[in-house]
Amino acid sequence: QVQLVESGGGLVQPGGSLRLSCAASGSIFSIYHMGWYRQAPGKQRELVAALTSGDSTNYADSVKGRFTISRDNAKNTWYLQMNSLKPEDTAVYYCNGVIGHSEYEAYDYWGQGTQVTVSS
Repeated sequence: QVQLVESGGGLVQPGGSLRLSCAASGSIFSIYHMGWYRQAPGKQRELVAALTSGDSTNYADSVKGRFTISRDNAKNTWYLQMNSLKPEDTAVYYCNGVIGHSEYEAYDYWGQGTQVTVSS
């Protein structure tokens, strides 16, 4: 079993920055895919940023140039650096990971979510 624990959300003014962290713990053989999603009230959950084990990245158009996904393999942790935040970035942010327990099995895991509010 694997747990993903998020941290770093909060209230920030427009133009400000936050860094979200997602720490994975448990039976981890390898982390194949790391991502961040968000869900605003009344909207569907959407992909914000993704990072593969091969270091390929993918960003939503709305955050390109402002957000950066990165990881620390030694800590089984990945991050979302969010700069130039806008009110429309307000949402609950969830981390997601495809994590292998062995070379033969991998599962999809989600964090509990952390609120990010951008407001003056």
